[in-house]
Amino acid sequence: MDLQQLYSRVRRCVDEYAMIEAGDRIAVGVSGGKDSLCALVGLAGLARFYPKKFEVVGITLDLGYGADWSPVADLCRELGVEYRVVPTQIKQIVFDVRKESNPCALCANLRRGALNTAALSAGCGKVALGHHTDDAVETFLMSLIYEGRLATFAPVTYLDRTGITVLRPLLYCREYETRSFAAEAALPVTKNPCPADGGTKRQRVKEIAAGLREERADIYEKIFGAIRRCPLKGWEEPLTKE
Repeated sequence: MDLQQLYSRVRRCVDEYAMIEAGDRIAVGVSGGKDSLCALVGLAGLARFYPKKFEVVGITLDLGYGADWSPVADLCRELGVEYRVVPTQIKQIVFDVRKESNPCALCANLRRGALNTAALSAGCGKVALGHHTDDAVETFLMSLIYEGRLATFAPVTYLDRTGITVLRPLLYCREYETRSFAAEAALPVTKNPCPADGGTKRQRVKEIAAGLREERADIYEKIFGAIRRCPLKGWEEPLTKE
């Protein structure tokens, strides 16, 4: 996937699910991973030529692992994007105080809350995340296997408690595409320092899907298509478009 393809995929997703309105100020949650950096680059580029003018703000939550965010700050300067690093005590709470044996759910909840609060502080009513096709499919499989229900996150989610609208503009990109783009574009990808990385239910689902791909190479596309065709809640395209 090259830069123009990234812009094209992001714009298609934004248009089909009416993600952006004129005057929006959108916070991109930048974890330092390849996907969030792709979302940042894609939206920053789209902001330059999209007919509905909007602003992008990059927000990184510093979880407390001692990461160096200066390369991400440099990228944001190149993109002409405001960038904020927000210190948190999430690592300390999850691993040092609570000493969670299954830390992912608590960590995710804390990160969501901190990011939404930071977005509101930055004057943003919308938050964009780097979830792609593979994430949607794997979340669907996790819900099916571990919870016995058909569900995954939606392209656009309005959060009543905060008034934040969550966007997922990379949903038409595959993970191997974000990986290749990040490498070709030399994006400043930061390795996930979490000690639980690689030992999660999501990782197990990735392994299951990898086995299915041996028999059906397009398994992700098939499941993603089923999610859209059902459609699952939130996946209905808006009835009215300009």
